[in-house]
Amino acid sequence: MNKKIFKNVLVVLGGTSGERAVSLETGKACAKALKKIGYNVSTFDPKFKNFNLINKQNVDVIFNALHGRDGEDGVAQSYFEYLRIPYTHSGVISSFNAMNKINSKEIFIKNKIKTPKFFSVKRKDCKKITIKKIINSKKIKFPIVLKPINEGSSLGVKICKNEEKLFNSLKILLKNYDKIMLEEYIGGQEIQVAVINGNPLGAIELIPKRFFYDYKAKYTKKAKTKHVMPARVSKNKYNQVLQIAKKTHKVLGCRGVTRSDFKFYKNNFYLLEINTQPGMTSLSLVPEIANYKKLSFEKLVEKILLDASTDR
Repeated sequence: MNKKIFKNVLVVLGGTSGERAVSLETGKACAKALKKIGYNVSTFDPKFKNFNLINKQNVDVIFNALHGRDGEDGVAQSYFEYLRIPYTHSGVISSFNAMNKINSKEIFIKNKIKTPKFFSVKRKDCKKITIKKIINSKKIKFPIVLKPINEGSSLGVKICKNEEKLFNSLKILLKNYDKIMLEEYIGGQEIQVAVINGNPLGAIELIPKRFFYDYKAKYTKKAKTKHVMPARVSKNKYNQVLQIAKKTHKVLGCRGVTRSDFKFYKNNFYLLEINTQPGMTSLSLVPEIANYKKLSFEKLVEKILLDASTDR
């Protein structure tokens, strides 16, 4: 695809998820970049309009800047496929599987990609004795991480250092979510890898001032998370984590850009999750990695745009 085919770009941003604010910032930054390099750009916020109101006659391509539920879990992608308008980032199935933490971890395990031990609990099955038995049988030690199945940006994530905190946090979370994942906490270095159009771009290390890289650490300057580019590992290990991220992108059938989140502990990489709609804000990691590789923000956004298609 080229600029002549993709002249009129619709940036879809905002939405109704808990990540709305981040999506608005991402969308505005990407729209500005595309305008700067000559595209005709308009925006569409599904919080206020149904996707069916998109005017197909005036849109050559959709740049998907949504984050969170309904934006990166296959729902928006289903609408784009229905409208038969080329769109960026991953397709329906890969988006659904990547967003669903249980599905994605099962795919990691099937493809021999190391990931922390885990299991899930439904609201109706949340019994202390059952959970204790599973924790013991899987030999999971505290701290234990609680995660909603279908949230991004670390929304709803709790790190529990003991049983009391675990069950109190579960009680609170299960009021808002039907299903929660319990995951073994892995220490070590926090390393994230960007992959674009199937090729690894680079690996960055994060040193949060907070206990873990949560929503505030990701999106607020006051959190003062330190970014180290490239990640501080040996050359061999650096190449290894790039290849794991590339493999993950491939086995999930992802398209466009992804960011894979790892922990490096005792000489092993543990994949926590893969993000099919990584942030593109001023504090986001993919643009920072791209900049280190001499790829400007405008060129990065255009690279994502030109991969757009239907039937993803």
